[in-house]
Amino acid sequence: MRALVSRFFLSLLLIISFQSAQASDNGLLWKIEAPSGKTSYLLGTIHTDDQRVTEFSPKIIEAFNQTEVFMMETLPPRDPSIFMLKQGTVAELVTEKEFDQIRELADFHSMHIEAAMRMKPWLLAVIFDLPKPKSLFSMDELLLAKSEEKLKTIKGLEKTSEHFSVLDSISIDDQMVMLRAVLKRSQKEKERDYEKLLKTYQSGDLKKISDLDEAITGDMLPKALWANMKIKLIDERNVGMANGLMTQASDNTVFAAVGASHLGGEGGILNRLRDAGYKVSAVK
Repeated sequence: MRALVSRFFLSLLLIISFQSAQASDNGLLWKIEAPSGKTSYLLGTIHTDDQRVTEFSPKIIEAFNQTEVFMMETLPPRDPSIFMLKQGTVAELVTEKEFDQIRELADFHSMHIEAAMRMKPWLLAVIFDLPKPKSLFSMDELLLAKSEEKLKTIKGLEKTSEHFSVLDSISIDDQMVMLRAVLKRSQKEKERDYEKLLKTYQSGDLKKISDLDEAITGDMLPKALWANMKIKLIDERNVGMANGLMTQASDNTVFAAVGASHLGGEGGILNRLRDAGYKVSAVK
């Protein structure tokens, strides 16, 4: 089950990330200077275990080593039942053809079909839309492990219960729309889009990352559902995560890791920090 929990953190950016970024907001590592004088860092991540991004640059390691507190979007849940349907199974909601597709994808992702059928449809959607995992640890999770090794204080930018309640607020019908949209995609399409997103992420251009997210995910889902998801999963969460970061960064040195698409844009975390009197600058 730990592997399945990890898969959630590897996949969320590929399904739900979108923000219109300012043209000047280019970069993945940001220096955050609080009005109190404390210096922290914010790293925009992509939730993947790909070695092309999990081998951290010297500037990231240096920034990480200078801080006392590590923060990620939310801490991994201790109770795996948070991912499971409270009653019924996905098998009751799909056609025979869709059941066979889910069986095939579960096998591809090294999951037992019985476990897959008890999972919430949104989780199956985010797992099935990824390439086959190479390891258990994403960028965020590697930083979490390093923080544990260094005995840093570890916090979530948002509470675990709040994080997953947002996802659970999406109706089962809409979750099934998400799952069916993924089932319609070939593995070749998924891998093509993944490569595009990874290369765009590596460029550090927040506007391009956002535009590509919109092109990939926005085209998969009905417009009304996509618009609702952007509000719940991006806009509203940006408010909470920015506040969570400022709560710690005002009195501590913090290294925070958050999906890159949460950074830019008028309502993004960077602008919310600026509006609160923080000095924000890209680390070159």
